[in-house]
Amino acid sequence: MSRSGPLLLLGGRAADLFGARRLLLAGLLLFAAASLTAGLATSAPMLLTGRVAQGMAAAMLSPAALSLIVTIFDGDERNRALGIWAALGGSGAALGVLLGGLLTAGPGWAWIFYINVPIGLVLLFTLRSYLPTQPVPATGARLDVPGAALVTTATATLIYALIRAGDHGWATLTTAVLLVVSAVLYTAFVARQRLAASPLMNVGLLIRRPVAAGTLLIVVATALMIMMFFLGTFALQEYHGYNALTTGLLFLPIALSTMLGANVTGHVIGRAGARTLAVAGLVAAAAGLAVPALWNGAAAMVVGMAVAAAGTGALFVVASATALGQVAPHEAGLASGIVSTFHEFGASLGAAVASSIAAVSIAGAGAEGFTRGFTTGAIIAIVAALAAFAITPGSRSR
Repeated sequence: MSRSGPLLLLGGRAADLFGARRLLLAGLLLFAAASLTAGLATSAPMLLTGRVAQGMAAAMLSPAALSLIVTIFDGDERNRALGIWAALGGSGAALGVLLGGLLTAGPGWAWIFYINVPIGLVLLFTLRSYLPTQPVPATGARLDVPGAALVTTATATLIYALIRAGDHGWATLTTAVLLVVSAVLYTAFVARQRLAASPLMNVGLLIRRPVAAGTLLIVVATALMIMMFFLGTFALQEYHGYNALTTGLLFLPIALSTMLGANVTGHVIGRAGARTLAVAGLVAAAAGLAVPALWNGAAAMVVGMAVAAAGTGALFVVASATALGQVAPHEAGLASGIVSTFHEFGASLGAAVASSIAAVSIAGAGAEGFTRGFTTGAIIAIVAALAAFAITPGSRSR
């Protein structure tokens, strides 16, 4: 989930400098080639090479696709497009559980990679025909390589610290050192941006209220979604005894609920306002996560996660529309890279928190850890709802 995270800001800036359409098509080609390499892997180094290349491709694809939505669409059309984007992204994660179970139980794990090749090529030729041609941005700016190296290293260090904390505990010397190192590197990156002739990013973008609110919402939404998928998958397989295929099928209503929440939000956000929908989405997520925390059983878990998924689906749209709604066209790629980067932070944080809290249950020693995990997710959603009410711009502000 985090192999592309360190490169997303660089990918977003590249979309601004070289054109989001070009970056998207190049990313699709690289992703198809990387997936084929991983599927054909006969050794660990070959598999690792394919996975690293997939991460590089994802760092190109995510901000470029989001940047195209921001620049091609406007107003209510943009909100609806963001709703479709969030629905596909959120439901794709849930459908991935189902598809992974089908492929693993059927032709084998290598087909998890092979299936990406024809899909990637079809998308490549389709988008090449339908996406409007973009002129090369008329700017003399160049990529800030030292700044990119600093922020990439800092982001990789922070994500690794979060992942390691989930496996080995938060109160360890190594985790503390990694967090301090990432903070120092981010400080050096900010200093570099103030001095660079062609900075990688305008650091002031992060403190604009819409961008700050949007990044908070994307972190919380992703963390809750990953916690839900992490806890739900382990609970259904390890505690309730379902196999991978059945677990995947049980995630189907969760995928549909995510799509519903995102699509509805994309259509009504212009009238209802970002703040109202952000709070409503977080309250729905809290209520859904509370169901498996209070009632045992697979049915209660699936129903609760479906309700929570509708809330997180709504949050993805609100977060993107809020963070990207007022950025200038020449900042669209970078702002999209920021949103995508915080999405990765949320994923790493959600996995780390869930694995720390539910470690005992994952090891097969009862369901108490799963209950604590869902309870923690519900509390996080309530606290985030209060924060969202305070900082998310209302309809008039937007």
